[in-house]
Amino acid sequence: MAEVWVTDATAVTALGRNLDELWQRLLSGHSAIAPVERFSVKGYKSRFAACIKDLNASGAPSMIHDLLGRLYPEMGSVPTDARLYTATTKAGIDNLERMRRGGASDPSDILVASITKQVGRQLGLTCPGANISAACASSAIAVAKGAALIAAGLAECVLVCCVDLVTEFVFSGFSSLGALSPVPSMPFDRNRSGLTLGEGAASVLLMSSHRAKKEGRPHLGTVLGWGMASDAFHVTAPAPDGCGLVAAVEQSLKRAGLEPEAISAVCAHGTGTVHNDRMELTAFDQVFGNRRLPVYSIKGAIGHTIGAAGGIEVALGMKVLAEGLVPPTVGFSKGEPGTMGRVSSSPVAMPGNYLLSTNSGFGGINAALILAKGRV
Repeated sequence: MAEVWVTDATAVTALGRNLDELWQRLLSGHSAIAPVERFSVKGYKSRFAACIKDLNASGAPSMIHDLLGRLYPEMGSVPTDARLYTATTKAGIDNLERMRRGGASDPSDILVASITKQVGRQLGLTCPGANISAACASSAIAVAKGAALIAAGLAECVLVCCVDLVTEFVFSGFSSLGALSPVPSMPFDRNRSGLTLGEGAASVLLMSSHRAKKEGRPHLGTVLGWGMASDAFHVTAPAPDGCGLVAAVEQSLKRAGLEPEAISAVCAHGTGTVHNDRMELTAFDQVFGNRRLPVYSIKGAIGHTIGAAGGIEVALGMKVLAEGLVPPTVGFSKGEPGTMGRVSSSPVAMPGNYLLSTNSGFGGINAALILAKGRV
């Protein structure tokens, strides 16, 4: 099996124009969550989101073009023969809103496949790509699929590009489900009351170690293991016993050839909803027993970026592993039972080489990735 290297990773979010800025502001405990100005939030459960304030929302094209346009310059060189996986849940859904209101719009932006075509065309990629739309685990699954292709020798290079927007369509949907917090989200806090939406984009370039060495590419990290499972419990709620997440994590450990004791920290999904956070803690108890390793969530700082969440977290995971530092969980203050010795509102040292990153989504989908420290 080929070793899967991460040779380039970056992200654009409301907290930073690139990965370095996002990392520094996250370590400092900043949050990009603020009152929404893009559309009226009257009548909705929340008035908060993490929006990129100057994102262009005028004219017929979707805002997603502007967001991706900010990501491209931050990316390193991408081989034209790279296989492409994009990940988005709603693509340019802002154009559906404009269309229904009689405004100028480009209907093609609404289709999730349009993102794959746009990215491939922009980067001059020769291989056809595919979009993964698996709720909030979309980009984690895209990374897993890309790693699986390389490990099996079916590809030498895979680009994962993920993106999602905060639009009124998305905001109203989460509000009607009762999932939005009336205050900025507080992952794993005992007083948490829901999630806060955010938007962003990320790219992760995966390569076989053989090709990366041949081209002199940096070794930011390794995707060692991956797993996916559905708990089939409820359309929107996770199984309380965490069975789906446990299954995904156990798959990732088996594929990586690691025991749970090897994991140094966990980048949790950590949305700030009562059910998700409790489910994750329950699952981590089953996997790690009484061991209290660091667990963190970045969603109190950048909001829940939906389909882009896993990709952004993988990109940040490269920083966590390189710096040996776990970022604070912004919004966390009074811990939910089970957070003691795990979740912190301050950065903590992370001795070790392996990071577990998890994501869960509607429909009972769960994904787990094990990332290893690079050798650069």
